[in-house]
Amino acid sequence: MCVEIEAKLRVDSLRQTEHRLTEIGAEFLAEQLQTDYHFDDSDASLERSDACLRLRRQMVGAAKVFFLTYKGPRQESSLKRRREIEVEIKDADSTRKLLGALGYSQVFVVEKERRLWRFGGCLVALDRLPLLGDFVEIEGPGEQVIAEVQSRLGLSDVAHIPGSYASLMKAELGRRGGIKDRIDSE
Repeated sequence: MCVEIEAKLRVDSLRQTEHRLTEIGAEFLAEQLQTDYHFDDSDASLERSDACLRLRRQMVGAAKVFFLTYKGPRQESSLKRRREIEVEIKDADSTRKLLGALGYSQVFVVEKERRLWRFGGCLVALDRLPLLGDFVEIEGPGEQVIAEVQSRLGLSDVAHIPGSYASLMKAELGRRGGIKDRIDSE
């Protein structure tokens, strides 16, 4: 178990941030395609308590890895700060069945393309999401370290977005009148 501390920033384009990461000597780690399957019970008790239960399929080239993650409610902070428990799993189908037996069903899916970098003690994710656009996430050990990396990236004036990608996607689909079209039974 750990506490996830991150800044989520909406940007017009990832190109400038990626160029800046290269200039300052950041280490490129991987290009990933992530599909996040969100689960909840019939009362939406996780969503109502600002928690999350997610099964992630992560593709890096031809390699496929699955993670089951619980994220607790956001804690008081100027950045997004949450308790996080994550385990790698080998059998996604059995995990889905287990979640179903415990009363959880899949309620939402979020897909994103991610380019992952390391710099200044932080992980910097350059994310592109359908319908939502481009985002930079900076995850690190503390608010000051994250603020320093954000500054080095030339993003000091960009406001932090407290919501998750799932909540942003739900809001966007709600505005477009198509949230049911995005729920996937893969």
